[in-house]
Amino acid sequence: MKILLMGNPNVGKSVIFSRLTGVRVISSNYPGTTVSYTHGYMKLGEEQAEVIDVPGTYTLEPTCEAEEVARRMLESGNIIVNVVNATNLERNLYLTLQLLERKLPVIIALNMWDDTRHQGININLDKLREILGVPVIPTVATTSEGIKALVENIPNAFSPVKAVINHDERWAAVGRIIEQVQQVTHRHHTWRERLADASVHPFSGTIIALVVLAASFLLIRFIGESLIGYVFDPLFNNLWAPVLNRLSELMGGDGLFHNIIIGKLINGEVDFVQSFGLLSSGLYVPLAMVLPYIVSFYLVLGLLEDTGYLPRLAILMDTVMHRVGLHGYAIIPTLLGFGCNVPAVMATRILESKRERFIAATLISIAVPCAALQAMIFGLVGERGWQYVVIVFGTLLIVWIVLGFILRQVIRGFTPELLIEIPPYRIPPWRATIQKLWMRTYGFLVEAVPIILGAILVINILYVLGVFEAIANLTAPVVTGVLGLPKEAVTALIIGFLRKDVAVGMLAPLALTSGQLVVGTVVLAMFFPCIATFVVLLRELGIVNMLKSAGIMIVVALLVGGLLNLIL
Repeated sequence: MKILLMGNPNVGKSVIFSRLTGVRVISSNYPGTTVSYTHGYMKLGEEQAEVIDVPGTYTLEPTCEAEEVARRMLESGNIIVNVVNATNLERNLYLTLQLLERKLPVIIALNMWDDTRHQGININLDKLREILGVPVIPTVATTSEGIKALVENIPNAFSPVKAVINHDERWAAVGRIIEQVQQVTHRHHTWRERLADASVHPFSGTIIALVVLAASFLLIRFIGESLIGYVFDPLFNNLWAPVLNRLSELMGGDGLFHNIIIGKLINGEVDFVQSFGLLSSGLYVPLAMVLPYIVSFYLVLGLLEDTGYLPRLAILMDTVMHRVGLHGYAIIPTLLGFGCNVPAVMATRILESKRERFIAATLISIAVPCAALQAMIFGLVGERGWQYVVIVFGTLLIVWIVLGFILRQVIRGFTPELLIEIPPYRIPPWRATIQKLWMRTYGFLVEAVPIILGAILVINILYVLGVFEAIANLTAPVVTGVLGLPKEAVTALIIGFLRKDVAVGMLAPLALTSGQLVVGTVVLAMFFPCIATFVVLLRELGIVNMLKSAGIMIVVALLVGGLLNLIL
């Protein structure tokens, strides 16, 4: 049996899904698309039923790829659990009527039932059940209220005989239902509602957004760096390093196979940052450098989602983001990029069109420095004076804006308008938040880590065989002529393909002027992303669009680097 959870966005489907399925969940992409959905299993009597959390949709008349996927998934379901926001019954009933016309068994979970009392909304459940002809179960997913009754009534899902009507007739029917089942009484606004109003006001909303984003960024950095410093670094240095050093001794400490598997020894020992072996840097980069920031970001992202703040941030940013061919939700992967570009590119899946995903992923890869790179910029460039740090980040910001505007004009396609439901502010349910954190982290481990390891293996083989050195010799005239950097900087640019922060560090012993250091740092930040991000770009965009994005990176990095060389 296949049970589909369907409803508008932000009605609590994911929380109900986690209540029904527990931890046995799988995140997948719908075939032929980048739209992701989650499915798991639950016990229904003596039978095991598959539960699918269908992408949120307002209608079965698709206006975007996610809604098209939701409509197609409907064809494979046995029972539909229609999750409805009880505080916005009129908006939600349009989809409900469309589902009832499909002649599939339907049961309605009238979620956020507690908020109806807080907002002075009275719904006659018996009358609503009579009109719709299907079971209607009030639920509060965050506290599990009504979930047991929902599960018990799933076998009672019913398929009423409903005539197919057109758009206008359907809205008229919704209006008649609301008149018969719902009454709204006056009450005073709560502090949460006053805060919700302030969050979308241009002036107060901007101040709130700056505070929330600054706090989120600091929290992500704190959690990520703490995990690295107190968990992953000790594990690798105290437990894994002795194993690799011993293995290195057994392999003779040198040789082609040794350098590919273990990497080159630094001062006679394995160095997880500089060895670039499959079992050294190959494991350290995705697990000890990328994973901590993924965990910290997805935790903060889950809290912002579950409190109801993200839709408000998206609305505030919508006008600005449209200037670069995106809509407000693109702020989420953009912010994620300041922690790590890998989950940022993966997060572009939330955007609705291929054009948006391409623009967002390209801008992130070029102009959004990850946390490790930021640390090197502050540490190395900051020694020459904070004005040079400002030049580096100011240049990246200008490139983000100008390149986004150009891509908006050049890349064909459309940027859909931002049509989202704004939920009320709520205290986040910790169980659901941790569940989402695990699902997203597990998705990264399963999807990205094996590909990253494979790519690092190939890159290391090319590095050991001298392919990168040949490339360095070939590109030396461009580096010295256009960018004004010494020939030795070519090695740093090549290493940037593996680790950007290490590559910036390799500029330190080259006795560069402050101007040259700024040029080298900006070019490294904008040039090819690190191998982990590059692999995820390939997976998310496909080989053709990945090559287009890489071409844009090369051209823009050389143009901006050459311009900075002339100015500085």
